[in-house]
Amino acid sequence: MFQTVSVWLVIVAALVAANLPFANDRLFAVLRMSAPKSIGLRLAEMVVLYFAVGLLGVALEKHAGQVAPQGWEFYAVTAALFITFAFPGFVWRYLLRRR
Repeated sequence: MFQTVSVWLVIVAALVAANLPFANDRLFAVLRMSAPKSIGLRLAEMVVLYFAVGLLGVALEKHAGQVAPQGWEFYAVTAALFITFAFPGFVWRYLLRRR
């Protein structure tokens, strides 16, 4: 039961973290910026949040038992999934027309 909850916790955390840079103009939703964030800063924020969610996943895996070693394929797939999770926030921020 705990493993199922852990998996869903990491998925929900990744979904929220991937969209967080596009949801507001604050850095990590905490620090107020003097100017609106650029796309480069939003992408850098996404990279930091990707690693934060990864650390959460490793911590939950360590709590459940032994941490499995991962190769580059794992990181490529999880990065692609994180970018896919960020798509709704990107569309909301840059592609929707506002009046």
